[in-house]
Amino acid sequence: MKSFINKCTFLFLFSLLVSCANLSRPNGEGWITLFDKSSNLNQWAQVSSANWRIQHGVLQADLLNGKDASFLVNKTKYKDFEIYTEFWADAQTNSGIFIRCANPAKITAVDCYEVNIWDTRPDPVYGTGAIVDVAKVKAPYPLAGGKWNVMEITAKGNQLTVKLNGEIVASATDNRLKDGFIALQYGSGIIKFRNIYIKNLSN
Repeated sequence: MKSFINKCTFLFLFSLLVSCANLSRPNGEGWITLFDKSSNLNQWAQVSSANWRIQHGVLQADLLNGKDASFLVNKTKYKDFEIYTEFWADAQTNSGIFIRCANPAKITAVDCYEVNIWDTRPDPVYGTGAIVDVAKVKAPYPLAGGKWNVMEITAKGNQLTVKLNGEIVASATDNRLKDGFIALQYGSGIIKFRNIYIKNLSN
């Protein structure tokens, strides 16, 4: 009986490890690494200052060096794409992924689409998983604090979709921005990214 329990425990732990490993890379072909444990930040430029660094293979920030939110902006412009990322935030984190940013030196929710990571946003309809001022999330509002999460963002023409942990939480049709740069935000709390992949959907 003890041997049987040990075998069951081993199989459970093995399957758990396999499923965790599968979370670390999206399925299918055509994915390009924007950040993973073997990356550096050479393809990213910083706008405003925070203590962005790579620590134990994880990209993270937890301290602003000024009053304005800080951004890491990728140096490549994209039009139609899918993004897959894994992130960790605490309950007070104010962060997000900004897409189709028109000006890499000016990252705002007006000049980009802002996919939010902010569980405690005063107006929760544009909290975690929402596209700020474009696509709301519904109650019960998605919460990301205190755990690793998978976020998938698709921008194809005027169609925008956000998935959080496998569920569609926001979608919209919007023609305001056609292409642009991708930026990671740090505003408060702790934010960590351990994988960021992109697949180009443009013809």
